[in-house]
Amino acid sequence: MHRDEIDAALVTALIGEQFPHWADLPVVEVVPGGWDNRTFRLGSELSVRLPSAESYAGAVEKELTWLPRLAAALPVPIPVVVAAGTPSARYPWPWSVRRWMPGRPATRQTVGGSPEFAEELAEFLVALHRVDASDGPAAGRQSFFRGADVGVYDEETRHSIDRLGDRISRRDALAVWEAARESSWDGDPVWFHGDVAVGNLLVEDGHLSAVIDFGTCGVGDPACDLVIMWTLFDGVAGEAFRAAVGAADGTWARARGWALWKALITAVDGSDDGETTAALRTIEAVIEDHRRRRAG
Repeated sequence: MHRDEIDAALVTALIGEQFPHWADLPVVEVVPGGWDNRTFRLGSELSVRLPSAESYAGAVEKELTWLPRLAAALPVPIPVVVAAGTPSARYPWPWSVRRWMPGRPATRQTVGGSPEFAEELAEFLVALHRVDASDGPAAGRQSFFRGADVGVYDEETRHSIDRLGDRISRRDALAVWEAARESSWDGDPVWFHGDVAVGNLLVEDGHLSAVIDFGTCGVGDPACDLVIMWTLFDGVAGEAFRAAVGAADGTWARARGWALWKALITAVDGSDDGETTAALRTIEAVIEDHRRRRAG
């Protein structure tokens, strides 16, 4: 099934087939609705989330299992699954119905300069990283290697640096990458979200109101959760985030590696001018941060 085939008509049919008590509720696509999953509003209090490809389908059961256990330890709401949809002739993978979470996605314009928001997000991540991880899902293929060794993307990163040519400083980008590769997580595995991105942070009245999309969560190295430092925050907000997280220098080095890898592959893809511009900005921010930390 192609992701474009997952539309409101399909969701309406699935609800009528599996949850007829909600069949009279209107279905409206959420825009933007995400890439790994498509999201639809179901009435005023519910949403429907469907994986867009088989590679993302395994996250449904993971979230069903772990979201309730994580929620009690976290300072802001996370998704609440109220019903589990099953594969059928209409749609081949598991899916879920959730409570609708109010708020709008974070943007640099609305909260990127807010130290208060930065500290709220840091508080959430510190709390997540402290949750008992003894039996959580290990980082690896199930988390698209978030939480694992960033070096798994070594070949892709170096190839992307070469492809971007003189659009970036090859020497500086490689310095960031080598510093990330030289560091490793020596502590016990901890819970990580895996995709702390602007679209997964909801904001109300300038405050963090919810964190969504735990599809790549797991237990391992938390460095991947700090990429937001360079993709959202500016100036004093970034420094407030760094101070509140309180991570070691090596963790920040690996976080810069994760940020660099993601920005590189986004810039190389070049399918969206806005995303490309943002990715090149992230690369520059990561390089500059690396320079400052080395000089300091």
